[in-house]
Amino acid sequence: MENKNKKCSSKEHEEIDAIYYCQKCQVYMCNKCENFHSKLFQSHQSYNIDKNINDIFTGFCKEKKHSIILEYFCKTHNQLCCAACISKIKGKGNGLHKDCDVCFIEDIKEIKKNKLKSNIKLLEDLSNRLEDSIKQIKIIYEKINKNKEELKLKIQKIFTRIRNTINAREDNLLLEVDKYYNEIFFEKIIIESEKLPNEIKISLERGKMIEKDWKDENKYAL
Repeated sequence: MENKNKKCSSKEHEEIDAIYYCQKCQVYMCNKCENFHSKLFQSHQSYNIDKNINDIFTGFCKEKKHSIILEYFCKTHNQLCCAACISKIKGKGNGLHKDCDVCFIEDIKEIKKNKLKSNIKLLEDLSNRLEDSIKQIKIIYEKINKNKEELKLKIQKIFTRIRNTINAREDNLLLEVDKYYNEIFFEKIIIESEKLPNEIKISLERGKMIEKDWKDENKYAL
């Protein structure tokens, strides 16, 4: 199993090449992530993906004070173990898997190899689908954003027309008011004002005639 185009699963290190793979977590890890991972999950087995898949099932036990070749597989905890791990005598780090379902590595090796390959394939497919989904989301976002800007532009145009119409209507009303008061109302006042002197003059003449008639009547009466 070669480290070909495999990147760390961490978002913070997604540009860094992966060095390890945890079958239980189903994640690829760079060196920094594997250091944290091994401290947090001591029961997990991290495999160096630069090695051949057969090398995963070889080596020495990682338990403290154990320097024994890995020969067994614990089905209960899904991890490789050595003779000390399954020892019936528990103490000094021994016997951690003495009551577990244990078998020889050779009995489980092919099954685990196939499962590991299958999990890696699933992970790669998932990664590809995820990348496609992200691209689709970006396309949808750009389309929505474009629709949003177009909608905002339409709203601005509509309200601009409304404001222009209101302003024009306002100007017309103001002109009508000016026309009424400056032309119609004012002219009426002038016309009526011009009639007033004539009416006063006529009334004055009538008054003088009445006064004359009254004087004449009194004159003959004397």
